[in-house]
Amino acid sequence: MIRKISIEEIPVFAEVIRRSFKTVADDFGLTKENAPTNGAFLKDEKLIKDFNNKENMMFGYFLNGVAAGYFNLSEGKEGAYGLRNLAVLPEYRNRGIAGEMIDFARKKVMMLGGNKISIGIIEENTRLKKWYEKQGFIHKGAAVLSHLPFTVGFMEMPIP
Repeated sequence: MIRKISIEEIPVFAEVIRRSFKTVADDFGLTKENAPTNGAFLKDEKLIKDFNNKENMMFGYFLNGVAAGYFNLSEGKEGAYGLRNLAVLPEYRNRGIAGEMIDFARKKVMMLGGNKISIGIIEENTRLKKWYEKQGFIHKGAAVLSHLPFTVGFMEMPIP
Protein backbone atom coordinates (compact mmCIF):
# COMPACT_ATOMS: atom_id res chain seq x y z
CA MET A 1 0.00 0.00 0.00
CA ILE A 2 1.20 3.50 -0.84
CA ARG A 3 -0.06 6.52 1.07
CA LYS A 4 0.98 10.00 2.17
CA ILE A 5 2.99 9.93 5.35
CA SER A 6 2.33 11.93 8.50
CA ILE A 7 4.79 14.16 10.33
CA GLU A 8 4.86 11.63 13.16
CA GLU A 9 6.26 9.06 10.72
CA ILE A 10 9.24 11.23 9.70
CA PRO A 11 11.77 9.38 11.91
CA VAL A 12 10.71 6.03 10.43
CA PHE A 13 11.01 7.23 6.84
CA ALA A 14 14.23 9.14 7.45
CA GLU A 15 15.68 5.81 8.52
CA VAL A 16 14.21 4.08 5.43
CA ILE A 17 15.99 6.68 3.26
CA ARG A 18 19.29 6.42 5.16
CA ARG A 19 19.39 2.62 5.06
CA SER A 20 18.32 2.49 1.41
CA PHE A 21 20.84 5.06 0.23
CA LYS A 22 23.68 3.59 2.30
CA THR A 23 24.19 0.73 -0.14
CA VAL A 24 24.78 3.21 -2.99
CA ALA A 25 26.94 5.45 -0.79
CA ASP A 26 29.10 2.43 0.05
CA ASP A 27 29.31 1.36 -3.62
CA PHE A 28 30.43 4.82 -4.77
CA GLY A 29 32.58 5.85 -1.80
CA LEU A 30 30.24 8.62 -0.67
CA THR A 31 30.78 10.09 2.79
CA LYS A 32 29.29 12.87 4.90
CA GLU A 33 32.30 14.94 3.90
CA ASN A 34 32.21 14.47 0.11
CA ALA A 35 28.43 14.11 -0.41
CA PRO A 36 26.66 15.56 2.64
CA THR A 37 23.29 15.87 0.85
CA ASN A 38 23.14 12.20 -0.10
CA GLY A 39 20.20 10.37 1.45
CA ALA A 40 22.53 8.06 3.37
CA PHE A 41 23.34 11.02 5.62
CA LEU A 42 19.85 12.54 5.83
CA LYS A 43 18.95 14.18 9.12
CA ASP A 44 15.40 13.92 10.44
CA GLU A 45 15.27 17.74 10.63
CA LYS A 46 15.81 18.02 6.86
CA LEU A 47 12.90 15.68 6.19
CA ILE A 48 10.72 17.66 8.61
CA LYS A 49 11.63 20.86 6.74
CA ASP A 50 10.72 19.19 3.44
CA PHE A 51 7.47 17.91 4.96
CA ASN A 52 6.48 21.45 5.93
CA ASN A 53 7.12 22.72 2.38
CA LYS A 54 3.68 22.68 0.71
CA GLU A 55 5.23 21.86 -2.67
CA ASN A 56 6.33 18.44 -1.37
CA MET A 57 4.19 15.33 -1.25
CA MET A 58 5.74 12.49 0.73
CA PHE A 59 4.64 8.90 0.28
CA GLY A 60 5.42 5.70 2.10
CA TYR A 61 5.21 2.16 0.80
CA PHE A 62 3.90 -0.29 3.37
CA LEU A 63 4.24 -4.05 3.05
CA ASN A 64 2.20 -5.95 5.63
CA GLY A 65 2.16 -2.80 7.77
CA VAL A 66 5.94 -2.32 7.62
CA ALA A 67 7.50 0.83 6.12
CA ALA A 68 9.49 -0.65 3.21
CA GLY A 69 9.83 2.30 0.80
CA TYR A 70 9.53 6.05 0.35
CA PHE A 71 9.47 8.78 -2.28
CA ASN A 72 8.85 12.50 -2.52
CA LEU A 73 7.11 14.35 -5.35
CA SER A 74 7.60 18.09 -5.55
CA GLU A 75 5.83 20.47 -7.86
CA GLY A 76 8.14 22.43 -10.10
CA LYS A 77 7.61 24.84 -12.95
CA GLU A 78 5.57 24.43 -16.12
CA GLY A 79 3.94 21.12 -15.15
CA ALA A 80 7.16 19.39 -14.09
CA TYR A 81 7.35 17.34 -10.89
CA GLY A 82 10.55 16.26 -9.21
CA LEU A 83 10.89 12.74 -7.86
CA ARG A 84 13.32 12.61 -4.96
CA ASN A 85 14.59 10.03 -2.51
CA LEU A 86 12.97 7.00 -4.13
CA ALA A 87 14.04 4.41 -1.58
CA VAL A 88 13.40 0.73 -0.91
CA LEU A 89 14.98 -0.98 2.09
CA PRO A 90 17.59 -3.53 0.97
CA GLU A 91 15.68 -6.49 2.41
CA TYR A 92 12.60 -5.59 0.30
CA ARG A 93 14.36 -5.04 -3.04
CA ASN A 94 13.69 -7.06 -6.19
CA ARG A 95 10.00 -7.40 -5.40
CA GLY A 96 8.71 -4.70 -7.76
CA ILE A 97 8.16 -2.12 -5.01
CA ALA A 98 10.15 0.65 -6.69
CA GLY A 99 8.28 0.06 -9.94
CA GLU A 100 4.96 0.30 -8.09
CA MET A 101 6.05 3.60 -6.55
CA ILE A 102 7.08 4.96 -9.97
CA ASP A 103 3.70 3.94 -11.41
CA PHE A 104 1.91 5.57 -8.47
CA ALA A 105 3.95 8.76 -8.96
CA ARG A 106 3.18 8.79 -12.69
CA LYS A 107 -0.56 8.44 -12.05
CA LYS A 108 -0.44 11.11 -9.33
CA VAL A 109 1.36 13.59 -11.60
CA MET A 110 -1.11 12.83 -14.40
CA MET A 111 -4.02 13.43 -12.00
CA LEU A 112 -2.45 16.76 -10.97
CA GLY A 113 -2.14 17.83 -14.61
CA GLY A 114 1.64 17.56 -14.76
CA ASN A 115 3.52 16.82 -17.96
CA LYS A 116 6.75 15.19 -16.75
CA ILE A 117 8.65 13.73 -13.82
CA SER A 118 12.30 14.71 -13.43
CA ILE A 119 14.99 12.92 -11.45
CA GLY A 120 18.67 13.28 -10.73
CA ILE A 121 20.87 10.22 -10.33
CA ILE A 122 24.51 9.29 -10.00
CA GLU A 123 25.43 9.14 -13.68
CA GLU A 124 28.04 6.46 -13.04
CA ASN A 125 25.38 4.17 -11.57
CA THR A 126 24.65 2.51 -14.91
CA ARG A 127 22.52 -0.22 -13.34
CA LEU A 128 20.16 2.36 -11.83
CA LYS A 129 20.16 4.42 -15.03
CA LYS A 130 19.10 1.36 -17.06
CA TRP A 131 16.39 0.56 -14.50
CA TYR A 132 14.93 4.06 -14.78
CA GLU A 133 15.01 3.80 -18.57
CA LYS A 134 12.96 0.59 -18.31
CA GLN A 135 10.45 2.54 -16.22
CA GLY A 136 10.03 5.09 -19.04
CA PHE A 137 12.59 7.75 -18.11
CA ILE A 138 14.72 9.36 -20.82
CA HIS A 139 18.28 10.48 -20.18
CA LYS A 140 18.47 14.25 -20.77
CA GLY A 141 22.08 15.03 -19.90
CA ALA A 142 24.64 15.17 -17.14
CA ALA A 143 26.64 17.72 -15.21
CA VAL A 144 29.82 17.70 -13.18
CA LEU A 145 29.28 19.68 -9.99
CA SER A 146 32.48 20.67 -8.24
CA HIS A 147 31.08 19.94 -4.78
CA LEU A 148 30.13 16.32 -5.60
CA PRO A 149 32.39 13.29 -6.18
CA PHE A 150 30.19 11.99 -9.02
CA THR A 151 28.50 13.23 -12.17
CA VAL A 152 24.81 14.08 -11.82
CA GLY A 153 22.62 12.52 -14.49
CA PHE A 154 19.27 14.07 -15.39
CA MET A 155 16.33 11.99 -16.53
CA GLU A 156 12.70 12.72 -17.34
CA MET A 157 9.54 10.73 -17.78
CA PRO A 158 7.04 12.42 -20.09
CA ILE A 159 3.44 12.25 -18.88
CA PRO A 160 0.95 11.96 -21.76
